[in-house]
Amino acid sequence: MISSLRGRVLHLEPDSVVIDVHGVGYAVAVTAQHARQLHLGDDVFVHTAMIVREDAMLLFGFEERSELDVFGQLLSVSGVGPKSALGVLSSLTVDQIATAVADEDDAPFRRVSGIGPKTAKLIVVQLAGKLTAPARTAVGAPIPQGLGAQVSAALMALGWNERVAVETAESVLADAPAGATVPALLKLALAQLGPARAERSGV
Repeated sequence: MISSLRGRVLHLEPDSVVIDVHGVGYAVAVTAQHARQLHLGDDVFVHTAMIVREDAMLLFGFEERSELDVFGQLLSVSGVGPKSALGVLSSLTVDQIATAVADEDDAPFRRVSGIGPKTAKLIVVQLAGKLTAPARTAVGAPIPQGLGAQVSAALMALGWNERVAVETAESVLADAPAGATVPALLKLALAQLGPARAERSGV
């Protein structure tokens, strides 16, 4: 069982990477976000899940251990295969997945390409109680995100998926000057994404 890999990026595709480990190249499927962050020649470390089939051995790699854990949980759901599970993690963060399950909200999963209404409902039902949702206020509502929520909502309205929108909003907020407005932050977010790097919902 291959549980992790550390090596150099030898080849890149939109949803996979070949990692050279001491002269041996391992093809690893990764989320679209992870692939976009990598460059040829980069040193990279990934937590991996190995799926063995009669005709192939497949590797799926993740930046964070929590993503690998959720990937395994998704595979336990009836009708969810490794590619569909990776698709969920390409569209939603670990916290977003846990929150949707805790709220019994299958809508985020229905927006993932390849996940139908029945499977989306099964994800919510079969993962209930198995994931840890992010902290909430005393009245049970998610902790407000302020400007970040407004920027991410605007990006989603423009067609980016939820995960890309949230991560980009967090990135621009981290570097934004004091007193930055939503329009200014949105402009920075769009500049950071760029048309060539944008991952549109449903694509």
